Amino acid sequence: MSHHKAIPSTGARILVLLALLIQGQALATSDIDRQRELFRQVYAEVERGSWDAVDALSAGDQTLLQEYILWPDLRAAWFRGGIKKADPETLEAFLDHYGTIKPARELRFRYALHLAGAGQLDRYLRIYKAYYQGLGVARLDCIALHAEIEAGHGDRIVHRGRDLWLTGRSQEKECAPVFEYMREQKQLTEDDYRARYTLAIEAREFTRARWLARSLDEPLLEEANNWRRAQSRPEHFVDTHGQRADNLVSRKQLAYAIERITYRDPLKALELWNALEGNYTFSSELRHATRRHIALWTARDNLPGAYDLLTSLPLETQDEEVMRWRARVSLRSEQWADLLNDIAMMTADERDSEQWQYWRGIALARSGRDIAAAATLEPLAAKRSYYGFLAADELGVAYAFADDTLQADEDVIRMLSARKDLLRARELLVVGLDGRGRSEWDAAMTSLSTAEKTQAAVLAHRWGWHSRAIATAANVGHYDDLALRYPLPFKQTFEQHAASASIPTTWALGIARSESLFMRDVRSRAGAIGLMQLMPATGRQVAQELKLAYSGLDTLTDPNHNIRLGTTYLGNMVARYDGNHVLATAAYNAGPHRVDRWLPQSGVVDARIWIENIPFNETRKYVRRVMAAETIFHWRLTGEMQRLSDRLPQVEPLPADQRLASR
Repeated sequence: MSHHKAIPSTGARILVLLALLIQGQALATSDIDRQRELFRQVYAEVERGSWDAVDALSAGDQTLLQEYILWPDLRAAWFRGGIKKADPETLEAFLDHYGTIKPARELRFRYALHLAGAGQLDRYLRIYKAYYQGLGVARLDCIALHAEIEAGHGDRIVHRGRDLWLTGRSQEKECAPVFEYMREQKQLTEDDYRARYTLAIEAREFTRARWLARSLDEPLLEEANNWRRAQSRPEHFVDTHGQRADNLVSRKQLAYAIERITYRDPLKALELWNALEGNYTFSSELRHATRRHIALWTARDNLPGAYDLLTSLPLETQDEEVMRWRARVSLRSEQWADLLNDIAMMTADERDSEQWQYWRGIALARSGRDIAAAATLEPLAAKRSYYGFLAADELGVAYAFADDTLQADEDVIRMLSARKDLLRARELLVVGLDGRGRSEWDAAMTSLSTAEKTQAAVLAHRWGWHSRAIATAANVGHYDDLALRYPLPFKQTFEQHAASASIPTTWALGIARSESLFMRDVRSRAGAIGLMQLMPATGRQVAQELKLAYSGLDTLTDPNHNIRLGTTYLGNMVARYDGNHVLATAAYNAGPHRVDRWLPQSGVVDARIWIENIPFNETRKYVRRVMAAETIFHWRLTGEMQRLSDRLPQVEPLPADQRLASR
């Protein structure tokens, strides 16, 4: 019997190598999953400034966590949470080591403010001069100037201090000791006060102007008080105009009061302006600006006489906004000849936009000029857009969905997948720090070529990161990959809750894409939260209706709960408006109380025309965007074309009982 080990065959060796490779990949996958789990487990406590949760881990888990790509984020969170107790040398060593990544940059900013608050102005200045000087961050600049004053270098602050002083708005609180020093040293002159007073008036910061005027003279204080009266009680201010001299300031104040009245009651403003105009020597510029303002708001509020007011403006004041509202008023009254003339008078860029090419085609068709109408609408019908779909409907042709999948370059995608900044961005998303992940992704995109960004969009789509895929593709002009641009995340959840609310899934998807690009955590400036961008009060109200436990932010950032609440609210809106999805969509964006006011008092209005005359630019664009997206989602889900025009029922007045209730 031989004592030599048998030599495996080539095939056997390959199988062994493959087994080892698969085992290594499994271990790597297991490690990353464990790292993510550990990070999520300890992050909340660490962010509060306690490291106990990390210390309680086993030695092996601590090592895994230290090897995780988000270890710097964990350390930065701990320093932020306990910055007052942090050892300066340890913290500064961390900043030196990780200073280029975002969590370290955020920490440095907070650390600088901590040093200033703790009175360690010399250390603050070192950081300021190395990282922030020259960036124009008023808060940091003022702290630095204060540090220079404390160091006995007050002569160095004059020029930058004056620059910071000259703003019409309130300055950062950190600037107060700097300005106080400058006053004491006579570095702020009467001219500086008057210059800032003028800036405050221009910014309509009348309380600030009054404060400044107190340091000047009584006439200027009275002037500031008059500006406040024109702002707070504009009708009374105009009614008592006989007490005012005919000088430049009084004329500006009266015109401002008329401007304020116009927002609430354009016809009252017009009546008062007609009485005022002949009694004061208003400049041509001020007269024209005031009449333009009144005319536009008369048109937006669908009031009688709007077209005459708009067309009577001097031609030099009939800018693009005036021409758009001229066209909308003509459209509202279906004055096709006037509409054609209004469009012809627009600038070339405006006239050639999809919006006005569509309405030019419709006006030609309604005027019996079918050949010219078809020639106008046919190029538009070849586009995948709101107006493209409507043009195709008018011509009775199929929609041009033009779906064209982006071609993946696997070599580039592998390179991108290995980039540390993109790996960090993805991991932040996976562990639930979505906003931080988006920020890091967007920063990484700035260093990529157009071709690399295209592949990054493909990569984000593969990762299921739909907001970054859509945004990145759009950034480089790729609009035709419909699976990427109109994805179907949470498909079963949307289907389930849309069915419960008796609304189409495609509509709910169109709303969610338009609201958030499917970001679960995004918050709007107005305070709306989550995939379907619900206001907290609305979320609470609908949750009560559904008998759903409501925990504020936690509920609204949970995709299942957010979709359920959002689809239920959409169902409520469509019921309120008797099945009209156009009105329900507008109400979802602007609120039903506004939509009620925008409805016709009598008769019916073509939904396309009603949409064009929505007073809010944002809501008008939103409704068009949602309706087009719903059309695309329907095609994505079913492979069938659904006519957009079939989902645009006529807009009717509110029933009398609802009209009374909505007042």
